[in-house]
Amino acid sequence: MTTNTAPQRQSKKNNFAPLIMDVAVPVGSYYLFKNGFGMGTLMALGLSSVVPAVRTAWGAVKERRVNGLAALILFVNVVGLLLSFVAGDPRLMLAKDSAAGSAIGIGILVSVALGKPMMTAALKPWLVRGDTVKEAAFARLQSGSTAFRRAERVFSLVWGVVLFAECVVKVLGAYTVPVDTMVWLGSVIMVVALVLGFLVSGALAAGPMVGMLAAELKAAADRPAEAPTPAFAR
Repeated sequence: MTTNTAPQRQSKKNNFAPLIMDVAVPVGSYYLFKNGFGMGTLMALGLSSVVPAVRTAWGAVKERRVNGLAALILFVNVVGLLLSFVAGDPRLMLAKDSAAGSAIGIGILVSVALGKPMMTAALKPWLVRGDTVKEAAFARLQSGSTAFRRAERVFSLVWGVVLFAECVVKVLGAYTVPVDTMVWLGSVIMVVALVLGFLVSGALAAGPMVGMLAAELKAAADRPAEAPTPAFAR
């Protein structure tokens, strides 16, 4: 039995491209401009905003839709740009990054409230793995399964709460913990938050969604093929 892998490769590329363009490119380019080329924070942040800005504008004008993830990253960068004008206080500089990052958690929570959980864009590629059959099953569950849609919301809700709480803790730490300690402690807090987010979202949402997707695939495989319509009945 031969399998055409070209559609799967294309589907996988379509799934991961938004994540790469909206997250990896802006974050990676920021550190490249700042640490690699020695640019200032303001210039590096401004240049790293170009890709999400172009994607957001392209989606709004050409495709007549707004890419939520791209718009959120752009918003975070704009907030960071505005806050970058405030300098001189090291504690304020530590709090600045957390305050800008809290926009991500807030944006995710708002997307849940609007019924369009944003973190699905990050979860779906890991569930379907570029497989068109799994993508079709995923779409059926999205449109017909209340439990599946609830799990989607829970997944985004967990990450929204975790990311927002992380930012709140880091802002409080910026003003209560010695600056030298908070420089490395901030990274520890971030790692702990990410681990917590993976564990909780996996147990409450991603795990059940994997099970529902497997059940839907099995049910689809067990369904009898639809008989062709006889020519005389057409």
